[in-house]
Amino acid sequence: MADPKLEVLTPDNCQMIFIDHQPQMAFGVQSIDRQVLKNNTVALAKAAKVFGIPTIITTVETESFSGHTYPELLDVFPDNKLLERTSMNSWDDQKVRDALAANGKKKVVVAGLWTEVCNNSFALCAMLEGDYEIYMVADASGGTSLAAHDYAMQRMVQAGVVPVTWQQVMLEWQRDWAHRDTYDAVMAIVKEHSGAYGMGVDYAYTMVHGAPERTKVEHQILAAVPAK
Repeated sequence: MADPKLEVLTPDNCQMIFIDHQPQMAFGVQSIDRQVLKNNTVALAKAAKVFGIPTIITTVETESFSGHTYPELLDVFPDNKLLERTSMNSWDDQKVRDALAANGKKKVVVAGLWTEVCNNSFALCAMLEGDYEIYMVADASGGTSLAAHDYAMQRMVQAGVVPVTWQQVMLEWQRDWAHRDTYDAVMAIVKEHSGAYGMGVDYAYTMVHGAPERTKVEHQILAAVPAK
């Protein structure tokens, strides 16, 4: 039988879980710039929404320690229930296991804090006890140090986790630019969240194809006056 990890991710074969994207957890992240982390997380969430990926959001000790989930992430999924836990390992919580089972997809795309604790324990247990395939989004996750993140990623990869990045996942879902039903939404995410790639798209649209600028208002331009 072919290795199922050789299958590309599609909107039909996977589900998504966000683990503990909460401020107190983010405060401890040292492996990635925290604003970049939030940008990548929200971009991944928007991509999951565009492609209709079944998505779970789980939180730990919200009121007593971790604080509330990024509002930008919650706004992407206004109807999703938050699965609150006490355990560092999401797999220990029956609600999470039930939600994963209800989604009916064995490929699970994971982003969370921290890589070396909540992501690592969930991934190992979900593979061992639930026979899930785990795709760990490295740049939408963070650890308490670069070493903590990197060695946790290495441990998970050695155990069979597939390492990915948020943009890789989104473009794997898109697969073909001829899929026009999601093209514009993907380009909107790229322009807002993909840094230089997004700037390049804006440039191409406006300077090459003559599209209007991507602003909410039209600004008055005062003509240049040559220096004397």
